Formats: sequence, C-alpha cells, structure tokens
Amino acid sequence: MTDSVLWRKQASIVMMLARKLSISPERALDVFYTTKTYRQLVGQKCGLHLMSDGYLVENLIAELRSNGIKDISWSVG
Repeated sequence: MTDSVLWRKQASIVMMLARKLSISPERALDVFYTTKTYRQLVGQKCGLHLMSDGYLVENLIAELRSNGIKDISWSVG
C-alpha cells in the first residue's frame, strides 16, 4: 500500500472515530496514534490495512474500552 493511500485511510479512520466518540478530530488523532491498532496498521504485517475503515474504528473502540480509557465519552453502541 502506498504511503498516500495509507495516509488517506488513516484520515478516514480518525474522522470516523471522532464522529463516533463525539470528540474533536485533533483529539481522535491523538487517541489513534497511541493505539496498538495504529501500530499494526502502519506495520502492515498483520493485514489490518486490508480491513474496512468501519471495522478498524470498531476495533479501535474495543481496544480503548479494554484499556480503560476514562476521558472519552462512551455514548457509542
């Protein structure tokens, strides 16, 4: 996957995450960069870059919940 395609995928994921969690895109970007999902996505060894953006957002939310992130509103279903 080229860098520009991966960058657009990350941007889409961050924007979806921001909408889903009702947080700013800047905050969503900060959150995204701290996750294992992000590291796996850019590493491209486990195939996450092949998954849909929606799947990755749900994966991110599950990861954040399992890590006990406290400063995000969990109004998502």
